[in-house]
Amino acid sequence: MQQIPDFSETELWIINTTLKERYAQPPELQLADSEIRLHPSDREVSQVPAAIWQADECNFVIFKTGDRNYRGQFFYRLYQQYGTGVHEYDDLTECIVSLLQTQADYQAQDQGDIPEQRR
Repeated sequence: MQQIPDFSETELWIINTTLKERYAQPPELQLADSEIRLHPSDREVSQVPAAIWQADECNFVIFKTGDRNYRGQFFYRLYQQYGTGVHEYDDLTECIVSLLQTQADYQAQDQGDIPEQRR
C-alpha cells in the first residue's frame, strides 16, 4: 500500500484562502490522520491525511485520498454525516467549494429558507 503524502503548503494555502473568503472570521484549520476505506469494496481501512475545521455547529473534513485526490464531508453529529454526492475530486478548490456550497444548501433547507429537493 502506498503512503499518501500530507497536505502540501500549496494545498493548505488553498484551503485557508477559501475559508477566509467564505467566513468573516475564518475557522482554525486542524490537521490530522484519519482511517477510511479508499474504495467501497475495501475491507481494510487506510490512513490518510485530513484537514478539519468547525464553523457554527458544523464540522468539516477534507480527506486527502491520493497525490491529487480529495473527499469532503460535513457533519453535525456522528449520525448526521453528509457529502457532496461526488465520491472523489481531483481538484482541491472544487472539492472545498462544493463542500461549503452543499453545507450552505443543507442548512438553508433545514431552516426552511429553500424547499427540500426530491431525490
